[in-house]
Amino acid sequence: MMKKACFLLSALLATSVCTMHVAHADDHAPLRFVLIPKVVHPWFDKVNNGAQAAAQMLSKATGRQVTVEYRAPQSADVSVQNDIIERAIATHPSGILLDPLDEKGNRSTMEEAASEGVGLTVFDSPAPEGMDVTGVGADFCEQGTIAAERLVALIGKKGDVAIMMGVPTAPNHALRAACEKKVFEKYPDVKLVATGIDNDSIETAQKQASAIIQAHPNLAGWVTCDASGPVGVGQAIRESGQTGKIKEVGLDNLNDMIQLIKDGVAESSASSRPEMQGYWAVVVAWQKASGQKTPKYVDTGIDILTKSSL
Repeated sequence: MMKKACFLLSALLATSVCTMHVAHADDHAPLRFVLIPKVVHPWFDKVNNGAQAAAQMLSKATGRQVTVEYRAPQSADVSVQNDIIERAIATHPSGILLDPLDEKGNRSTMEEAASEGVGLTVFDSPAPEGMDVTGVGADFCEQGTIAAERLVALIGKKGDVAIMMGVPTAPNHALRAACEKKVFEKYPDVKLVATGIDNDSIETAQKQASAIIQAHPNLAGWVTCDASGPVGVGQAIRESGQTGKIKEVGLDNLNDMIQLIKDGVAESSASSRPEMQGYWAVVVAWQKASGQKTPKYVDTGIDILTKSSL
């Protein structure tokens, strides 16, 4: 599979470089992309690592300098993110790579980028409706469905469950939650009793999970919708002394999430691949900046992390 992927990437590079040579024979100016995540967060550090690796690869393969600037909001606030997008547009980059906090709330700034001729690629999110934008990420509904089905099996298809949302307006978080709810609705003896909102903060997730656990003494299990939620939930389960009693299936591959699986606090995690998302978002942005057509969506896949697979 890896050989096939490498072959496809080599073919893509060869085709695009040849086309660029015809269309932009004298254009060797550096390409600069701006990467804007939802918030300062370890998961997005992994995305940035992948993006930087792609920039290095493209620079070496094409002989044209490609760089990626990382500009992360300090809080998951759509107005703050929009301000960063507008500031980035003003610098006339070769493209912007964005993980939108709110498709509606970010719409005007995304359209502003398009009107200013700045190519836009979204990652960790579906492509926005009605815009010529490529989305790079996992199948978020599938990811939430996998997590919820695993939890249902763990609790024997009966019991009270809870969902920890991330940022409710974020397209990927909302989609995971909707698909998790659909799974629970299939089982008459599974009851969704609480939904928390952590706004992509581990501390907030821990506090909300603790309150929900206290309010629902018969709680059987948890699923989550972002990378912060399962870490905070796991901490709350451990602090309540209910490791093994309250089941958890997490999301993503933060080091803290992996440790919770190793410690038996969480059974598993349905993980997206952040490094791959950053990598392919840069490749797509480079294609767009080079005048190439890009796909509507790039699916970077899901990993199921368990104690045995780790």
